Amino acid sequence: MPPEALILAFDTSAAHCAAALVLGDKILSERTEPMATGQAERLFPMLEEMLDGAGCRWADLTAIGVGIGPGNFTGVRLSVSAARGLSLSLGVPTVGVSSLEALVHGVDEPCIASLDARQGRLYVQLFCPAHVAAPVLCDLDTLPDMPAAIRPVCIGYQAEEIAARVGGRPQAHGHNLPVAIARLAAARYMVTVSAPAPLYLRPADAAPSRQAPPVMLP
Repeated sequence: MPPEALILAFDTSAAHCAAALVLGDKILSERTEPMATGQAERLFPMLEEMLDGAGCRWADLTAIGVGIGPGNFTGVRLSVSAARGLSLSLGVPTVGVSSLEALVHGVDEPCIASLDARQGRLYVQLFCPAHVAAPVLCDLDTLPDMPAAIRPVCIGYQAEEIAARVGGRPQAHGHNLPVAIARLAAARYMVTVSAPAPLYLRPADAAPSRQAPPVMLP
């Protein structure tokens, strides 16, 4: 990670508006504001406050990191659309990072990441040094099969319950979500070529709008 890289990362995939500004190994600013609604109105004022507080400008950014979910349908689409718009207007790369991957950032052994999918369900993903499984929507009774002899670290929502069922051990994650997204974006922005896209594992809870949705450009 180049020491001069200035990364702005943000996430609105859950009931929060979260962001971090990272320069090299230094965290210049990080915020997580709980909110069930209002992320669309709060996101850009928050980002501008963080940049101003660190004495930085939009033009100083090297790259942008954005949480792509899984999570709230509207929140994920908000962040991804905002990141892609900033990428086009500023001429900087944008890196999409899943919340599940951000949860286990820095863990170098087999691990399971889990998030609350509501309605008694979980978003779960298995990460192994030689294999990364696809994320799934499940519950405690339908957890994905673990490879033989793996005793994973379990991080995230209901980690203790998952660990008890798979023979693993629970562990707290070491980074706040936006900081982890920033770290991963910093490691990847020079090789990322595709624009970030939302990671949806379940259909939207609300009824679909009668209006055509905005087009996500390639």
